[in-house]
Formats: sequence, C-alpha cells, structure tokens
Amino acid sequence: MHLIPIPAFSDNYIWALHDGSRALVVDPGESEGVSRWLAQQGLQLDTILITHHHADHTGGVAALREATGAHVIGPTHEPMPEPLQRVGAGDAVEVLGLRFEVIEVPGHTAGHIAYHTPEMDGHPLLFCGDTLFSGGCGRLFEGTPAQMLDSLTRLAALPDDTRVCCTHEYTLSNLRFAQAVEPGNTALADYAARCQTLRAQNFPTLPSSIGLEKQINPFLRTREAAVAQSALAHEPGSANDAVAVFATLREWKNVFR
Repeated sequence: MHLIPIPAFSDNYIWALHDGSRALVVDPGESEGVSRWLAQQGLQLDTILITHHHADHTGGVAALREATGAHVIGPTHEPMPEPLQRVGAGDAVEVLGLRFEVIEVPGHTAGHIAYHTPEMDGHPLLFCGDTLFSGGCGRLFEGTPAQMLDSLTRLAALPDDTRVCCTHEYTLSNLRFAQAVEPGNTALADYAARCQTLRAQNFPTLPSSIGLEKQINPFLRTREAAVAQSALAHEPGSANDAVAVFATLREWKNVFR
C-alpha cells in the first residue's frame, strides 16, 4: 500500500492511498489534481473519505464521484455533498482491505471526524483533517476550547508510531509559534531545523507522528509546566488548568506573526 500527499491550492494536501490498482483519497478540495494523478498512475478511484464540511476539503467531491463512481464517506453531523455514507463515533469502514475506525473530533467544526487504521504497512495511520497539525491545531470555528482539547487528547492517546496525515502544510509557521511558547524544548528545535531543510527542498514535512507531536506540539502539551508558564506570562491572571492554557495558546496563535 502506498501513501501519497497530492498538493492542492497553496498549502493543502489531498492524501491518497493506493494498492497499485485502486485508490482512496481524503478531503479532495479540488478534482483536477486528483484526476490527473489517477490518470498518471493508472489507478481507479474507489473511495473518498471526508473529515469536515469546509470547501477546501469537499470542493472536488461531486466531480470525482461523477467521473469515477467512487463511494463517498463523511461525517454524520455536517453538511455534505450528497449522496454519501455518513459515519460517526464508534463506526468503522472497510476500504482497500483496511479497517478505518471513525473518531469524532469536534472543535474546528462541530461535526469533524478523523479516520484511524490500526495498521498499514506495519504502522497505524491517522487522517485528521484540520484538527491536529504538525506543531499546531485547527482554529476553533464552531467548537469550544474544551471540545478541541478533548479531541486532541483523544488523538494523543493513539500509539506513538501512528502516522499523522494533516491536510495543510502549516508546519513551519506552527513551529515558530511553538518555539515562542517553549524556547527551551530541544526536541522542538531539532524538528524545526529538519523541517526547514525539507521545505527548502520543496518536500512535505508530513506525515508526522503522534509520538513526535507529544514532544513538540504546544497544544498537546498544555499540562507541561513550561507551556503553562508561557501561557500565564502571555495572559497574566488567567487560570492554569489545561483548558484555560489551551484557550490562551489558541488565542495567542490566532494573532501570532
């Protein structure tokens, strides 16, 4: 099985898996690049997985379904391009011989879901949409800080070797913020240098891993003393429980340059 990020727009990735003949794609915000890739590889599109309703994740669904007859799977509680199979927490779907478990991760949107398969070529795999980014997390358009922290905590509980397939190349900007929050984190400094080298060569920084994100991502480290202290220094007088720290970090990141 082969895992491929198909670039789209200015910084999206449409993740694809294929077995040499059939493919699945995740969150196709546009159809042209996917269609071109399928033709170049000689693949038939079997399934489309959708994590949430934003247009840069759904804009190509209808055209791809019409052109290929692909089966579409998406979240139960979000407006979606019909027809599709709707899934939520506790559901699982079989695609290309892999069993994907559905995890509800509200916060970025109210009904956002992620797809996790326990093993693909020896390692777990996570398609997390705009909930978890490398070094960061999605903005809270429809959810609360408590919801998003709970969602991220659920993802952080996955095995450390889980490959994290985020849908945006936001890593370098996220790491600049992470280093402002936690300047003494040596694992973060090493990772930032590695990612700068990758982007200088126009290579993706993704996928990341759950184990790495727990070392470097401030939004997964709200219970770490250094992260809580930075949040309190940025917002004096704020509470220092995990939800308050998360809320301060997210608001800080929203305006960080």
